[in-house]
Amino acid sequence: MRVLICPDKFAGTLSAPEVARAVADGWSVPGDVLVQRPLADGGPGFVEVLATALDGRRIPVDTVDPLGRPARGEILYANGVAYVESAQACGLHLLTAAERDPKVTTSYGLGLLMTAAVETGAAEVVVGLGGSAVNDAGAGMLAALGAAPVDGSGYALPYGGIPLITAAALGGVPALRQVRLVAATDVDNPLTGLHGASNVFGPQKGADREDVLRLDAALEHFAGVLEKAFGIEDLATRPGGGAAGGLGAALIALGGTVTSGINLVTSLIGLDAELDAADLVITGEGSFDHQSLRGKVVAGIAAGARDRGLPCVVLAGRNETGQREAAAAGVTETHTLVEHFGSVGTALAEPARGLRELSARLAGQWSRAI
Repeated sequence: MRVLICPDKFAGTLSAPEVARAVADGWSVPGDVLVQRPLADGGPGFVEVLATALDGRRIPVDTVDPLGRPARGEILYANGVAYVESAQACGLHLLTAAERDPKVTTSYGLGLLMTAAVETGAAEVVVGLGGSAVNDAGAGMLAALGAAPVDGSGYALPYGGIPLITAAALGGVPALRQVRLVAATDVDNPLTGLHGASNVFGPQKGADREDVLRLDAALEHFAGVLEKAFGIEDLATRPGGGAAGGLGAALIALGGTVTSGINLVTSLIGLDAELDAADLVITGEGSFDHQSLRGKVVAGIAAGARDRGLPCVVLAGRNETGQREAAAAGVTETHTLVEHFGSVGTALAEPARGLRELSARLAGQWSRAI
């Protein structure tokens, strides 16, 4: 039996490679072939996952976190393409719960990573988007690239989403040396509106209801500034523009294209061939919820398994999806650490042990069934 193990990270506890390793360690059937292909959809782990599959060079970069504090990032350079992960500089995981405040957090650190990526001489820069703590529509990123948003008097704006309501123009031209830009994202939300960056993702970044309304208005205004600066239209409603607090919209304004992060990763690591050869697929993530089936890792893998008539088992920390919804997406069955341990605390404290134990149970079930 050939088992393809291709999970996303369990946010806050295990990276995708660690999840895959735990599942493989728990599989207890001699003779079965276990293929580990950890995945990412553009968010945290994007560079690490690609580095395991591509023959590239990892370049360390000094950057800053969402509050401007020193942070460490890296670029993966492979075959003339530089891969950058926005979460390394803008990630929600870089802040404590008390520090989360999208009114003031900045994407400046991503701009530093992109500047370093351009300096590699790459013809194309792919930016993984997801898991961000920012809601500034890429204003900080643009500032680091040499095009800081300015007010009517020509003064650079403070960092964060709220000051964008006073933006009048950009104070320079982005230093990108005509590289092609690609935004790899796990969501298709627009920049503004009911399904936009502020309304959907603002609360998890620390925004209350009043903050959300003010941020949405600020991003709507800033979209007009970007449209004028780059000669484009309808930026506020473009699919994917709301990714990573509006970083998607900024990259679109810079001439970038938006692509599915999971589709990009699976293509680069040759996952289709592994799916063709598999008898069983195991995927998963920390929280299996309604967002999981909208362009994230689980959705992409379950669809690929369904199209091939393969069983697809999801392992998760917790499950908030309906059985019918999951089945329609291609998920055969779901098992969670919370159900396994009967405790959220233990699930968070010992995820690797839980995954090994769930995997051992699945091995007995599925090796007999197939």
